Amino acid sequence: MPDMPLKTKLFVVAVAGLVCFVAPRLGRAQAQSVAGKWHFVLQTEGGERTADPNFQQDGDQITGKWGDAEVKGTFSGSKLDLAFPYNSDEAGPGTLKIKGELKGETLTGTWEFQEYTGSFKATRPASAP
Repeated sequence: MPDMPLKTKLFVVAVAGLVCFVAPRLGRAQAQSVAGKWHFVLQTEGGERTADPNFQQDGDQITGKWGDAEVKGTFSGSKLDLAFPYNSDEAGPGTLKIKGELKGETLTGTWEFQEYTGSFKATRPASAP
């Protein structure tokens, strides 16, 4: 950089600083997504129940499918908040509420359905080779 004019040096330094500032945030934005397939294990009084929903994400809005149910909710920061009509084969119709936090590739939190509550852990299924 010794032969460059001062304006060029300042420009190069400014661009390098911008890249160092923006690039890590872009990586975090991509990492902080719940879009795709998940394997949920819900802890209930009657034992574990599993579900394999598929989520789509548009900004902080979450949609998708949980069995036959249409998922609705939000994902902001690392917090997932879903509430949608669901018809359980065991308990009948109601609203399934999921509140969780994404840490790495794992979602953990709580669920509510009718008068039932419990905790859950969800992971992304391993990709087939």
